[in-house]
Amino acid sequence: MQYKDYYAILGVDKTASKEEIKKAYRKLAKQYHPDANKGDKASEEKFKDISEAYEVLSDDEKRRKYDMFGSQAQYAHGMDFDPSQFGWNVHFSTAGNGNHSDFFNMFFSDAFDLSSLFGGARTGRTTTRIFQDDDLSDLFGRAAGRASRGRSGQDIETEIEITPEEGAAGTEKRITLQTETGTRTIHFKVPKGVRDGETIRLKGQGHPGIGGGQAGDLRLTVRLKGGRFAFEDGQLVLPLDLYPWDAALGAKKTVDTLDGRIAVNIPAGVQTGSKVRIAGKGYPSRDGTRGDLYLKLRLINPVYLTSEQKALYEKLRATVE
Repeated sequence: MQYKDYYAILGVDKTASKEEIKKAYRKLAKQYHPDANKGDKASEEKFKDISEAYEVLSDDEKRRKYDMFGSQAQYAHGMDFDPSQFGWNVHFSTAGNGNHSDFFNMFFSDAFDLSSLFGGARTGRTTTRIFQDDDLSDLFGRAAGRASRGRSGQDIETEIEITPEEGAAGTEKRITLQTETGTRTIHFKVPKGVRDGETIRLKGQGHPGIGGGQAGDLRLTVRLKGGRFAFEDGQLVLPLDLYPWDAALGAKKTVDTLDGRIAVNIPAGVQTGSKVRIAGKGYPSRDGTRGDLYLKLRLINPVYLTSEQKALYEKLRATVE
């Protein structure tokens, strides 16, 4: 039986992080995907090895078990692996056990127990099991069932940007994806009240499955950006510019909220950076309630002054000096 060096298959170090493993898998899967190499059996086998390696190394428990074995047995990829060295004598009557290799199916089944490797209760005890194609589930359990049904495609994860106005009202969007099978444009709905960082899951819109397996999902992380509004500490904020006399004396201003235009009283003596709260005019929640809107004030000066305005400023300056 051929030993599988899953780290070498993905081209990563044994200390590689999950993100490094995922990045390596995506690159190789795109290169060797059967849809991109139709009729190429070598690429198809390579893709199976890549997918199998990722399945093991991306799963904490499988990777722990695989690494535990590798720390005790020094094998190189392609060398023969003899399970009888560890007290097991497992025979297969035929080849072709689904999309997984014999090494995977045996290693991650109840037929192989690491206790035999570390001197446990099974050391020195040989168990011989012979299986036919129709009773592989006895050895492989659920793994063989999954293999026979094909392998599910990988999910696609990306981000989308919408304005707070679009998120508050709900909107329809489209996204163009470059996948192994080519370019796809997908239309989808963004629900009203979606939050920044929330994920929209589109089932079956990810990478296609292998051997009849179901397609993965498309996961879209929402980012609320742009537009007239902003979010600060989870609060919906609308900037409002004031001339110095409005800030000093107070004023009545018209502002455009998510619900339309309203008049707001600005109190006298406000400063740059201060906020005025407008209750019930903020961002909506999924339950239909509304937050508050905050007007963030900024004092600005006129770009041009008439002679009269300049004279008034001179008089004002004289009163405070």
